[in-house]
Amino acid sequence: MKLLFIILFIFTNFIFAQEAVSIEQFIDKIKTDKNLVILDVRTQEEVSGELKMIDGAINIPIQELQERHSELNKYKDKEIIVICRTQNRSAASSEFLNSKGFKTKYVLGGIVEYYRKLNSQKNNN
Repeated sequence: MKLLFIILFIFTNFIFAQEAVSIEQFIDKIKTDKNLVILDVRTQEEVSGELKMIDGAINIPIQELQERHSELNKYKDKEIIVICRTQNRSAASSEFLNSKGFKTKYVLGGIVEYYRKLNSQKNNN
């Protein structure tokens, strides 16, 4: 019985797992995909703080996503990359949006990892 439960748990998580992109893939997409749609689900205070929002990103805080997700309807035929501070809210937001018919992926490590990687690249050049 325990084995059956474990198998069902793994199978369910595999099927419903959200797709993610690494920081390297995300940075590459920013450089190469002119139609890239980035959704930042952090609060207004966060995107105005030290870790600024990425140019061209759309900001809908996760707390408002349920009421405001229809604002993204014009992007339903495009992949939306969701980002937050560390990836927890973006993974949940991605799951919610996918349940509404959107095609999303979230960024592993979030905006913290994004800026860390950019700073690392600057220091190596």
